Amino acid sequence: MVRLRFLRFGLISLSLLAISGCAKPVMLAHGPSQTAGPHNVILFIGDGMGVSTLTAMRILAGQLEGKPGEETVLPWETYPHLALIKTYNTNQQVPDSAGTATAIMSGEKTKAGVIGMSDRALRADCASARGAELQTLLEKAAAAGRATGVVTTTRLTHATPATTYAHSPERDWESDAHMPEAAILAGCRDIARQFVEFKFGHGIDVALAGGRKNFMPKDMPDPEYPDQSGGRKDGRNLIGEWQQTYPHGAYVTSKAELDALDLTKTSHLLGLFEPSHMRYEADRKRDKAGEPSLTEMTQTAIRMLARKGKGYFLMVEAGRIDHAHHAGNAYNALHDGVELARAVAAANAITNESDTLIIVTADHSHSFTIAGYPKRGNPILGKVVGSDDHEKDGDADFTHAADGKPYTTLGYYAAPGAVSGARADLSDVDTTAETYRQQAVVPVTSGAHGGEDVAAFARGPNAEALHGVMEQNLLYDVMARALAFP
Repeated sequence: MVRLRFLRFGLISLSLLAISGCAKPVMLAHGPSQTAGPHNVILFIGDGMGVSTLTAMRILAGQLEGKPGEETVLPWETYPHLALIKTYNTNQQVPDSAGTATAIMSGEKTKAGVIGMSDRALRADCASARGAELQTLLEKAAAAGRATGVVTTTRLTHATPATTYAHSPERDWESDAHMPEAAILAGCRDIARQFVEFKFGHGIDVALAGGRKNFMPKDMPDPEYPDQSGGRKDGRNLIGEWQQTYPHGAYVTSKAELDALDLTKTSHLLGLFEPSHMRYEADRKRDKAGEPSLTEMTQTAIRMLARKGKGYFLMVEAGRIDHAHHAGNAYNALHDGVELARAVAAANAITNESDTLIIVTADHSHSFTIAGYPKRGNPILGKVVGSDDHEKDGDADFTHAADGKPYTTLGYYAAPGAVSGARADLSDVDTTAETYRQQAVVPVTSGAHGGEDVAAFARGPNAEALHGVMEQNLLYDVMARALAFP
């Protein structure tokens, strides 16, 4: 059991509202929460949203409003409690999302690549998974009669959302089509099947995401793209099975269908808005059927869960921040991050700090950098113009590197934007374009995660337990106590 419950180094409770002075040390306590009434927990995860990403998001958010950007305050930056979170997996110095999200959802650190499994499980080894399952916070909440929800811009079966309800020794086993025959014969279930067969309490009340293909048989046309079909080999229509399980529930595939729902008459809600991942926020307007934003999905989920009246747990993931970083594309990473900020602002507005704990954090960072001495207000996606550089004929005189070429404020250490040989001349390149891929040092096909600590911000019941430098699995304890779980 890799609990790492007491490895903690900071004693000062940090606050963005009052950064001077000392607060009393607050250690994680156990037992019921001190505030009466049904409590709620909303966990926001910006996948891959390291501290450098947070800073760049802040600046972009301000610049999109016509401001210099640096002075912008993101919605969670007014929360009174924060901590730095150590993200390593038990077998990796730099982690993956399956292991980090499992730590957050179950309270135990584990290996990279496994979903809802302890460190005893071996990746992609079905036999080793028996007895290694970890009960998740969402499962515990559902079993206790609380309402539960999952919102993500990735596939519902992708690593982070899967850790709320599934148990698999391999994160890639999203449908039976992705599993070796030996694993299926050994009794392992794919992640989509586990979602539909979820047996805790009255089930998962709300799930809004992408990933239809993993729930549909391979001969079933997609409702939005008729030239595409499902991906399941076993012939099961898991969406149909979900509808049979919840006859008073609603299944939707577009923003229009979601908007048309009467939530007061809907017992359960399943929204699958794309065959695979949902679109980047900047690309959402081009979607054929129309996708809801992360903010709209978050608002819908909170309203539906809150009306149950018994407290709830909701996980909201801005999952495509990570995907854009993997592609070496800061534009989409940051615009999806700004949309996460809108979603958190919406949650702040429709919840009460007295009964709802909100945590905003990341599962891991990326090898994403901000550098180059740009002047105040320089476009965050642009090329560096220093505070001492001057204007020539109305055009910025860009700062030049030692190779005589301009460079961008944002870059990557290991990402697809790296090239062999001489670095490209960016003088006539629009680095603020949606499709621009930042330059990098180490050439890789998919951008590498970063291993540094990430930030976590909290407000609401038991938020004071978030402080100092903490092991990632302790986030589970903070949330569990807010829900009055031991």
